[in-house]
Amino acid sequence: MHEQAEEDSRLLQRIALRDESALAALYDMRCRLVFGLALRIVGNRAEAEEVLQEVFIQVWTKIETYKPELGTPLAWLVRIARNRAIDRLRSNSVRDRVAMDGGPSEPPVDDVEAQLSRIEAQRAVLHALGALPRDQRELIEHAFFLGLTHVELAERFKLPLGTVKTRVRTGLMSLKRDLAAVARFHVQV
Repeated sequence: MHEQAEEDSRLLQRIALRDESALAALYDMRCRLVFGLALRIVGNRAEAEEVLQEVFIQVWTKIETYKPELGTPLAWLVRIARNRAIDRLRSNSVRDRVAMDGGPSEPPVDDVEAQLSRIEAQRAVLHALGALPRDQRELIEHAFFLGLTHVELAERFKLPLGTVKTRVRTGLMSLKRDLAAVARFHVQV
């Protein structure tokens, strides 16, 4: 599986050099995953297809936003897809509300505060994930984003099952510790 992450990285490097064939290759390799994730979130094939297109447009136009230290190319794609799909759900919700109410309304203060809190939490998780050793981070990302079991991770990464379990558990313990420290800091502030 390391080879797949390396291939994704090479494709992103080529995309940064404006190589359209690299974007096409990345699309061919990852479109099913991105579409599946979008479909699960938006619940509509046409909307999921729009999200899929938006994701790869963003990859092409915002390639400079990829930071390897924050995760694998696959994790970056999944984050983009998730964010785009959630944005589409929110947009549709606002459009539906406007159509029903006859005009835009101000979001409740609680919603804004909750959204800011979620954004802060997402940043903390990304930072904590980025601090993990690569071997732990990749396993956790594949388990979380792709829903792979320990057995599937062992097969995909060609590792003994015990090694996978140990790396995932150690990584999750580190994440829990780091995120608990962030939570304590925010409570004190």
